[in-house]
Amino acid sequence: MMGKVAIVTGGTRGIGEAICIALKDAGFKVAANYAGNAERAKGFTERTGIPAYQWDVADHAACLEGCAKVAADLGPIDVVVNNAGITRDGTLLKMSYEAWKEVIDTNLGGCFNMAKATFAGMKDRGWGRIVNIGSINGQAGQYGQVNYAAAKSGIHGFTKALAQEGAKYGVTVNAIAPAALTRMTENLGFGQRAKEVEVGQFDPFAAENISPLVVWLGSTESAEVTGRVFNVAGGRISIADGWRRGAEQDKGERWNPAELGSVIEQILGEAAPNETLGA
Repeated sequence: MMGKVAIVTGGTRGIGEAICIALKDAGFKVAANYAGNAERAKGFTERTGIPAYQWDVADHAACLEGCAKVAADLGPIDVVVNNAGITRDGTLLKMSYEAWKEVIDTNLGGCFNMAKATFAGMKDRGWGRIVNIGSINGQAGQYGQVNYAAAKSGIHGFTKALAQEGAKYGVTVNAIAPAALTRMTENLGFGQRAKEVEVGQFDPFAAENISPLVVWLGSTESAEVTGRVFNVAGGRISIADGWRRGAEQDKGERWNPAELGSVIEQILGEAAPNETLGA
């Protein structure tokens, strides 16, 4: 993919850093976005040779200005990887409105802001790739993360809707819901499980496991794949099958509440069990 320009938000550490390095190795001209830690970003650039650009993806105007700067430096942006994310965990009863809004604005709003900054150019050039990093928590939920789960679930819906808009212009939009060890998942069981991996063994929790699919989705080879949500866990890649209509009962007319106990029991008996984190 020589000459194609890719930008990765939240790109100077964790999954974002792994994606940046893989894209660079695949021949992309890569820019990494970061929000606040200039010292870490400097070290990232020195270590990888990938330029880093600072702005908050929750800030719409900053995304427009930042992407314009990247385009001026490297060329028109062909690939956007929306990876930036934060957590502000807490049960609903303890969660502040600010904690809710910060997560929604960054994790979901950032996808909108970056798409607004780049989609029109992709459309005009007849080629573009947007890869959104969702989460298994956006499919299964997670205790104490109503904000994060809502944002990530929103990303999956955003992906499917924008894919329909981009299809006739050669712009694909896909999402990946990864299971990997990051600073945001280390307290959800991944940290302890990762410690159990012996030296020299394949690490199923490594951030680098997400990168190959991102590289492929950013390539010309993926032109016919859009509107999909993929799950990646270690060496396993699967298509997310959430929100598909499952077991059903059709009466052909309005139900009476008194009838529904046995009906719901039958439907649940035929349905696939609820997924839980780590399943």
